This record gives sequence, C-alpha cells and structure tokens, in this order.
Amino acid sequence: MTAPDPEFILTLPQNNLKVALEPAHNALNSLMLLNRTEKLSGLSDWVTTTAASLPAGRLHTNQLVFVGFFYVVTPQRSWPSFETYLDDLAAQEPAALRDRLLAIYTEPMPDMPGVTADPQELLADPAFFVSYLQRRFSEVDPELEREAHALLNDPPAMQDLIVSHLRRMWDDLLAAEWARVRPMLQASVEAFQQMDYSSLTTLEAARLITNQELSGWWKSSLEKTGRVILVPSAHIGPYLSKFAAGETMWLIFGARLPQGSGLQAPDLSRSELLVRLNALADDTRLRILVLLREQGELCAPDIIERLGLSQSAASRHLQQLSATGYVAERRREGAKCYRLNPARIEETLRTIADFLLG
Repeated sequence: MTAPDPEFILTLPQNNLKVALEPAHNALNSLMLLNRTEKLSGLSDWVTTTAASLPAGRLHTNQLVFVGFFYVVTPQRSWPSFETYLDDLAAQEPAALRDRLLAIYTEPMPDMPGVTADPQELLADPAFFVSYLQRRFSEVDPELEREAHALLNDPPAMQDLIVSHLRRMWDDLLAAEWARVRPMLQASVEAFQQMDYSSLTTLEAARLITNQELSGWWKSSLEKTGRVILVPSAHIGPYLSKFAAGETMWLIFGARLPQGSGLQAPDLSRSELLVRLNALADDTRLRILVLLREQGELCAPDIIERLGLSQSAASRHLQQLSATGYVAERRREGAKCYRLNPARIEETLRTIADFLLG
C-alpha cells in the first residue's frame, strides 16, 4: 500500500476526532512506558528489554523526567518529529516551563475544594510541596518529588536535565526503533482513513478505532474534550494512555487494523495478534479466566483468595485481561468486579484462523 505523508492527519468531520502519527507524543509515551514494566504486563518486547537494560541511574532519571516533570514535557501541540519538539523544548524560557507545571498543580479542583496552594508556597518548602501533591494525586513518590522540587527552584538546571535526557534516550535507544515501527504505524493510520465515521459521536468513533470499551473515566473525559487525536503506538500493548493540552486530548492506543478493513499489513496484523495472545500465554491469567467461566462475576478480593495471589500480582493480571477485553470490569460496592467476555475470546480465535489460514 502507499504510505501516507508522515504529517498526514485524518479528520472525522462530524465528531471532532482525528487519527495521526504524532511522532512527539508517540516517542514520549514509549519512553514513559519504560517506567511501567513492573506494574503492567503485556507491553511490547522493546519496552521490557530496553527497561531491563537501562542502568539504575538512567532509569531513575527517566522516572524523574516523566513523573516529576510530566507537565513540563507534555507537548502543547502537534509536532512533525520528535527532534523538532526537542529543539523547541530546549529553546523555551526555563522559568516558563516551570511555571506551566505549577499552574497545573495549583488549578482549582471542584472535587477537592480545600486542596489549594500558591506557586510560591510550593516552591518555598519541599515538605509542604510533597504533602500537597499527596493530597492532590493518588500516587506520589516523596523522594522523587523532593528531587523534582529542588530542580523546580533552578529552572535552567531542570530544563537541561530534561532535554539532555530525552536527547540521549532518543539517540541511543528510540530513533532506530521509531524508524522500524513507523511504516507499521502509517499503515494503521491509512487503514482508519478508509472508514466512514461521520455518523458516529466522538465516543463511538474512539471505541471503534481503539477496540476498547472506554467506559467510566475515559467516557466522561472524551465527552468533555473539545478535540481528540488518536495516536497508534507500537509499544503500548493492550493499554491506553493520554496527553492533554488546552482543549485537545491525544489518546494513545495499540496500533491495529480496523476489523474487516481488507487492507494487507502483515507486520501490523502480527503485532495486534501478539498482544491478544500474550494475555493468554500465562498460567495465572488462564486460571483467572477458567475461574470466571465457572463462577460468573467475581470481585478482585474473591479472585485473590481463591487463587492465592498477592494483591499486586492480581492487579497486574486483571489489568491486562481487562485491557485486552477478555474480561469485563465494573465497580460493585467500591470493589472492582470481573466477568468473562466470551465474545472477545471468540473474536481472537477467528483472528488467529484468519491470520494463519487466510
């Protein structure tokens, strides 16, 4: 097939939604995934092998950049390449980058009316800074945030650390990988170009493109967002991720072909199939599926007890099964509960047959 222009963006006119390569967002998301290998199973081989090969100091810096300075590195618009994004980041006024992060940290939150602070208060006291973040966010690493706080008080050093780390990660690790996967991602964009979404809402189109339920938080976010850009990733596996700036959300999903598209992209088809099979290639996850088949809906504590799992292991396995669609998830009396999704299992079996038998 003819590859689309690298800056090609598909517009879906009735629902303010686009599909695009978005090299800067794509690359940043891939680097961010290096911090998640212990919590998420089913990420791409590149992510897991790269994370395992990184020296501890370099992995720590990666965590500092993407956790402590996430709102500094978040692109504010689309970029034609990761290099042009980096050049712009390096040219920004350091204090302006710092202030952008502080502005987000101090935005009023309707559901937390008492959690407010002045930017200068946050900069003045590292203990207050960490305490404030712990009240505002669900997961906070105090030591990492104290390290970030010191650099927030030295914006040029903060900018230098971020830019030099991202350049090194790109040059040493990601540039060659991006060249390898880019044709596959272009094929995914081109495949979705062939489909007509004009009669669908933004939420309906996003569900169709990502092949995800997009319920709960994702549903409310998509319904409130003014503009959505869907970005196929070669590394995210069955999961979803996002960046947001202004009225725009960039939603990262696993690169795939639309069902029934008729287009031929063997690398993309194989990659999507591997994501599905990876979720089944584990004894614990198969035991969970069999348990749900036998018992019907079970909540996470019941699954943990019946299979003798730790909470962290159960969470990791259930996240992957839910993300691939093999189980449906809902909340019941505050607990996450799961049930088998036979339709997705049957769909996977058909996909295997189509891929191997034609």
